[in-house]
Amino acid sequence: MKHEHAMTSPSEAPKKAGKAAFFDVDGTLISTNVVHAYGFYAMNTGNYLGIAKRSLSTLVNLPVFGVLNLVDRKIFNEYFYRQYEGLSEDRLFTLSRDLFTDVIKPAIFPRAQDLIDQARRAGCKVVLITGALDFTMQPLARHLGADDLIANRMQFVGGFATGKVIPPIIEGANKANVIREYCEAHDISLVKSFAYSDSASDYAMLTAVGRPTAVNPDLRLRALARSYNWPVLDLR
Repeated sequence: MKHEHAMTSPSEAPKKAGKAAFFDVDGTLISTNVVHAYGFYAMNTGNYLGIAKRSLSTLVNLPVFGVLNLVDRKIFNEYFYRQYEGLSEDRLFTLSRDLFTDVIKPAIFPRAQDLIDQARRAGCKVVLITGALDFTMQPLARHLGADDLIANRMQFVGGFATGKVIPPIIEGANKANVIREYCEAHDISLVKSFAYSDSASDYAMLTAVGRPTAVNPDLRLRALARSYNWPVLDLR
């Protein structure tokens, strides 16, 4: 019995998967972090009494933030973002522009833009992935020319922050899952893609792609990069 082989037209042929470059933000592209951002919001929202209370609470909680950040990024995010409870959505969105101009933009590492431009020239989709809040990071993403932003999203009810982050929480280990889902949804090859981070807490994110790079690495990540022969960059 003779079998006929169906011909596939060029338009029907499977498209070649693209590639992306996933950039952690705090410590990788900028020298500030989520605590600096909250401090700016706290100092510029509400009356003097409210500002004083939030500022004092932040100072008292700094050691707790530090310990939780080292122990468990997910718990850190859940605990830290409770500080936002009661803050006005409109005020936060307005202040995010001032935060970028006054705090974040001056903190961009000198070679950060070069690295992003290099990824784009290599044909990568540029994606920022961060545990910071989306409205805080959007001005930075636009400034750096990123194609996409994956960030935590604060829950607002009646125009005010509840202090709860909308799942999934973007943090260390879960970043890898988010990246895999993103690549699946956008026809991007994990093997061809790049990831950049400064922290060993992003180990899972770095190993999720074929081309990981340690940027301004902490001691643990520097040791891991040496063990796996990953490139190490200093953008400072």
